Amino acid sequence: MTTLQDCRALDAQDPLRELRTLFTLPPGVIYLDGNSLGVMPAAAPARVAAAVTQEWGDGLIRSWNSAGWFTLPQRLGDKIAQLVGARPGEVVATDSTSINLYKVLSAALSIAAQDAPQRKVIVSERSNFPTDLYIAEALCQERGYQLQLLEPEGVTAALTPDVAVLMLTHVNYRTGAMHDMAAVTAAAHEAGVLMVWDLAHSAGAVPVDLNGAGADFSIGCGYKYLNGGPGAPAFVWVHPRHADRFWQPLAGWWGHAAPFEFTPGYRPATGISRYLCGTQPILSMTALECGLDTLLAAAPLGGMAALRAKSLALTDLFMALVEARCGGHGLALVTPRDAARRGSQVCLSRQTGAYAIIQALIARGVIGDFRAGDPPGPANGTPPMPDILRFGFTPLYLGFEDVWNAVEHLREVLDTGEWQRPEFNQKHAVT
Repeated sequence: MTTLQDCRALDAQDPLRELRTLFTLPPGVIYLDGNSLGVMPAAAPARVAAAVTQEWGDGLIRSWNSAGWFTLPQRLGDKIAQLVGARPGEVVATDSTSINLYKVLSAALSIAAQDAPQRKVIVSERSNFPTDLYIAEALCQERGYQLQLLEPEGVTAALTPDVAVLMLTHVNYRTGAMHDMAAVTAAAHEAGVLMVWDLAHSAGAVPVDLNGAGADFSIGCGYKYLNGGPGAPAFVWVHPRHADRFWQPLAGWWGHAAPFEFTPGYRPATGISRYLCGTQPILSMTALECGLDTLLAAAPLGGMAALRAKSLALTDLFMALVEARCGGHGLALVTPRDAARRGSQVCLSRQTGAYAIIQALIARGVIGDFRAGDPPGPANGTPPMPDILRFGFTPLYLGFEDVWNAVEHLREVLDTGEWQRPEFNQKHAVT
């Protein structure tokens, strides 16, 4: 079994270890929740303060030009493009993941209605992130479509001639299971179906190649692995073959071809800029840029390939140590063992006590999170999933000793029954 000394030796040999200094981590905390909210970049407080006191305070409205505020969505989009296999000018940072999904799914349905009006079904995964399903459900009601939800292994077989759009999250938020983007996209296109990818748990965590896969639309999150801060702007990518075909439905003035002409009629910008809507949150954009720069700092050290290799090593170690040291406590691995089929998180299930175990770990400074299992109800052909203990592994700031210590805390919480204390069984609003 791997020892603490072995982990320290791995950290000493890690070429990415210097990137940890780019972040502000509280003393005594092992942070395994970067898949929900990334750690604050060390540069963010001073950079945001400068945006407040100098650019806003002194520059005032002049900063739209002098400080480059107006072009932030495109500039940040070009940085994100380097992480998701897009070209310069194909991505904008803007709005939230939910709003951006509404934009691209609406555009995809408009294309489908023109090219194949008989197709009236959106297919997605039953365990997709709820906001994606809610947005799709609302659009189905609005446009007269049907939302069909399936288990992941049955998705591509369901791409019948009545399907217009396949909408999937690349890495599942509960299980960490990852789709083969290129293969699934190819299957969708072979069936005449448009492909929409949500990269909320992929961008900055795993290598992504949107253009290489030939995807149609994609959106993603700025506050998870991109370390942009709570509520950070999200992003949108649209393949150039689609970008100018339709208006997106939120035809705001920032998506106009010439916003400061102030004409009464809408004339959409060309390319990805038409997916902007209203005035951008400049202070949040400023913080997001600091987060993006932490990822781009890995480029001289091997970039996303090196980050992915370390992520897999960290998650492999965590799984091995949990199995070796926490056996007999009812934990089951949910995340696929196959490296090609998992993202940068490890999820464990337990029939009872998952929430309380996570709370006990958090009290010790080991921060993961909890996701509820499948609710009771009619069977859908697969056994219901129990509650989930979810642990995210961000190689920018986590080391192998962190993994060893996290599992040691988990073992102690389980061995002592510490998780059964009343204070750990009180549910909070955010889990």
